[in-house]
Amino acid sequence: MSNTIRVAIGVFGALMLVGGLAATMAGNIEGLWPAFLGGVAIVAVTMERARYRSEAAERSSGDPGPGGGEPSVPTSPFQATDELFVDPTSGKRLRVYLNPATGERRYHAEGLGADR
Repeated sequence: MSNTIRVAIGVFGALMLVGGLAATMAGNIEGLWPAFLGGVAIVAVTMERARYRSEAAERSSGDPGPGGGEPSVPTSPFQATDELFVDPTSGKRLRVYLNPATGERRYHAEGLGADR
């Protein structure tokens, strides 16, 4: 999800939360529903992460690679494994890369699925 969409959902959620709380404080009990939904939107935006990305790629705020994985092929100490899968959301074929020392896994699109 792009940062613009995250911000828009966060702002909309905050407006719903504040508006719902204000309505509830004014005596309108139906204000609890928008306040709840606004809170859920804020929590969802703060906890949402792009699929198959490392913490370093998330912190860089760069665009995700094909299929939502790493933008470039992971380098040492990561080693390519024989594990391949098709991401059901993007339809892209992803290869699993493993850091044998820590067990951390990273994903990068490859082959024909990377061109879609």
